[in-house]
Amino acid sequence: MLGSLARRFAGDGPYAGLALLPDRILWPLHRDGLDPVERMAEIRGREPVSKLPVPFGIRAWLVTGDDATREVLGSLDGFSNDFGKFAGKVGIKISADPGGLGFADPPDHTRLRRMLTPEFTMRRLSRLQPRIEAIVADRLDALGAAGAPADLWHEWALPIPALTICELLGVPYADREYFEKVSMSRFDMGAGAHAPLDAVSESLNYLDGLIKEQRRTPGDGLLGALIRTHGDAIDDRELAGLADGVLTGGLETSASMLALGALALMEDPAMAAQLRAGENVDAIVDELLRYLTVVQVAFPRVAIRDLEIGGVPIRTGDVVICSLSGANRDQQVGADPERIDPARLPGRSHLAFGYGVHRCIGAELAKMELRTAFPALVRRFPDLRMAVDPAELQFRRASIVFGMDSLPVHTV
Repeated sequence: MLGSLARRFAGDGPYAGLALLPDRILWPLHRDGLDPVERMAEIRGREPVSKLPVPFGIRAWLVTGDDATREVLGSLDGFSNDFGKFAGKVGIKISADPGGLGFADPPDHTRLRRMLTPEFTMRRLSRLQPRIEAIVADRLDALGAAGAPADLWHEWALPIPALTICELLGVPYADREYFEKVSMSRFDMGAGAHAPLDAVSESLNYLDGLIKEQRRTPGDGLLGALIRTHGDAIDDRELAGLADGVLTGGLETSASMLALGALALMEDPAMAAQLRAGENVDAIVDELLRYLTVVQVAFPRVAIRDLEIGGVPIRTGDVVICSLSGANRDQQVGADPERIDPARLPGRSHLAFGYGVHRCIGAELAKMELRTAFPALVRRFPDLRMAVDPAELQFRRASIVFGMDSLPVHTV
């Protein structure tokens, strides 16, 4: 989270000062290829709750162990997700909270999640399956037609979740190209320090207009369903926050999983062969989610009372950051967690989607996309391979969502 904040709030004005956080703080967001850096395992084995040297007079803790992570994320009365509490501690002035579920505390979180949960049941999501299959097939056509080499990230991994979210929210077809462009702009750090904030603002403005239209004529998507069911019990700002949360939580995360998962499959022909034959699809997808853990850290928590985590005293006002990528490589999750093994008997469920009341509400939708896309990819392109030496691949160095911005491949 600190790495994301460092980029999101860089530049002049009230966010100045967070742009140049040193590696001694950002190291939990670094990777060695697809793996957490070696230091992660060392600290987890020695000190699963350790002090993180954050400036601004903050007492911050990094949690890397599975038990301690579940203890933090599962706490109902020990921590707050309220972004305002965190922002105030680092001197960030905000005119309004970001909205959505991730930064909300009960009772607001409870009320909003209760409204949203019925729209993310497998029964309700199953109506999207035919559309997801069509999107995947279309993007496979695009990937095949892209020439050599083709960029799997831009042609396949990114558009699949972008178009799925458009379908889910009920974005009109005429607006989808624009919506995809605006959605991805928030992750473009090369466009200047304020570009992501501008993109978020533009996205919220668009969603506000879409919500007003849906108020007049509710459609078949998520927004229309919430308006028909709850009416004025949920206001436009709350709806925009929920929709933007779906966008933020389901776009870059799923795109990164698709790209990195494809990379893992290219490096493991036996696993790709299982998917091609329709074998062990659920187990492979679940193991890739655990191993890759693209959302590297959970939303920061602020302690609202004195307590202990893993035997370490945490004081009121301390910031606690849980490393999901670290916890998912803990021995507690099963034998030999440092390698991909779909046949390995699991110890515990993984934490790729978080844990507790803030566990990702879109987890089942993400799994639907992955279960559809990976087998289709390896069936359509059985000779899929990287177009560059693996050592040349450029991964994001310190990002809350681990991934890449390009994956050149040969499809034939």
